[in-house]
Amino acid sequence: MAASSSSSSVRQRQPTAASTAAQQPQLLLQEEQEQQEPPPPPQRSALSRALTSTANLANLLPTGTLLAFNLLAPTFTNHGACDATTALLTRGLLAVLALSCALASFTDSLRGPDGRVYYGVATLRGLWLVDYPPGAPLPGDTARYRLALVDFLHAALSVAVFGVVAARDKNVVRCFYPAPPRETEEVLDILPLGVGVLCSLLFVAFPTRRHGIGSPVTSGN
Repeated sequence: MAASSSSSSVRQRQPTAASTAAQQPQLLLQEEQEQQEPPPPPQRSALSRALTSTANLANLLPTGTLLAFNLLAPTFTNHGACDATTALLTRGLLAVLALSCALASFTDSLRGPDGRVYYGVATLRGLWLVDYPPGAPLPGDTARYRLALVDFLHAALSVAVFGVVAARDKNVVRCFYPAPPRETEEVLDILPLGVGVLCSLLFVAFPTRRHGIGSPVTSGN
């Protein structure tokens, strides 16, 4: 009787040990997955997002305008050695590019039934498509793209941001201020940073959903 009871207890322990050995790899795998999963990122405050966008102010401008400025500014300013003619041409270049930044804030884009992206200008009635095939039915509800007050705010902010980028360009600064006094140099160093932080805060506080000319187009467009 003792031998039979001991053999039965051994047989009962063997499945338990086998099940425990089978569960160990699963437990180890779960522990590895829990260790590999990164913790959720903390929510960023508005000030943190504003400071990040201040460090990347150029990203707030239309791509074409920024590219034109980087290509043309060294030539128009003669690499910082301006005379009366090149200084006038540089002023004209800055005015045209600032105007393009403002006008780009009133443009938007949408995706047509054929999958192509079409650009247009926001009006009081909706979006006026400039490159849409004539006679074709309008894609979707273009009235929701009508002008808003935030568009004028973003136009002013874009011009201000472009002014900050231009003021940080050494060729432009040398063109208009070849030998600035100490006070002027301090203003040129501090004022663009202050304007950039203010513009970044306003961009975060009043975001826009427009994806105009020179802006990336999302899948929802």
